[in-house]
Amino acid sequence: QVQLVESGGGLVQTGASLRLSCAASGSFFSISATGWYREAPGKQRELVAHITTPGRTNYADSVKGRFTISRDNAKNTVYLQMNSLKPEDTAVYYCHVEYFTRTLEEYDYWGQGTQVTVSS
Repeated sequence: QVQLVESGGGLVQTGASLRLSCAASGSFFSISATGWYREAPGKQRELVAHITTPGRTNYADSVKGRFTISRDNAKNTVYLQMNSLKPEDTAVYYCHVEYFTRTLEEYDYWGQGTQVTVSS
């Protein structure tokens, strides 16, 4: 079983920065990839940024150049640095992990989400 603790959301003004954190704990063997997704009111959940254990990253076109995803493998924690925030970034942000158990079964798990609101 995996537990994810997300933090760092909040209410900011346009142009501000926030850093989201997602710490994973539990009975998993290793994490293969972690991502941040977001869901705005009336819209489908979408990928924001994704990082694999070797460090390969990919981003949604709408956040390229503004957001940076990173991982601290020793702490099983993933971060999303969000700069130059825009009102259209307003959403609930969800952490998602893909992990292996000790028997090498692969599972995934979602965090509960953290609200990010950007005022104009």
